[in-house]
Amino acid sequence: MKAISPVIATVIIVAVAIAISIAVALWITGMTSSFTGVEKLEIVNAYATGNAANGWTVTISVKNTGTKPATIDNIFINNKPYQDYTNVTANPDVATTSVTVDAGGSLQITLTIGNNSGFSSGQTISIVIHTASGGQYPATVTLP
Repeated sequence: MKAISPVIATVIIVAVAIAISIAVALWITGMTSSFTGVEKLEIVNAYATGNAANGWTVTISVKNTGTKPATIDNIFINNKPYQDYTNVTANPDVATTSVTVDAGGSLQITLTIGNNSGFSSGQTISIVIHTASGGQYPATVTLP
């Protein structure tokens, strides 16, 4: 009886090892993807009301369309944290207490911009919602 040559035996062993390693890699990838989630905030609506004499109210509706909760830790207006402006407040106050939006959940954020805050009617402002994981979700609003 004749045995398999050492070269063929080595090729078979290497092929089996590669097949097993590919199967293990796919199995581990499948397991880790089930444990990791994604936050994805979507700005559903953003608008401003008010006037230069009395100030403005900017309302932002946010929905988390991701698979894990998103924690909002700050809001930027024209690339500057809102709390750095004079007479600008947010409800909820995300600079003091981070606000979490659960997966599939919604949140309404109200920015109150006072009349002596340095903004003017007709000005377009850039608003960016920043999350604890580093996500940035922009919206643009023109003050009436």
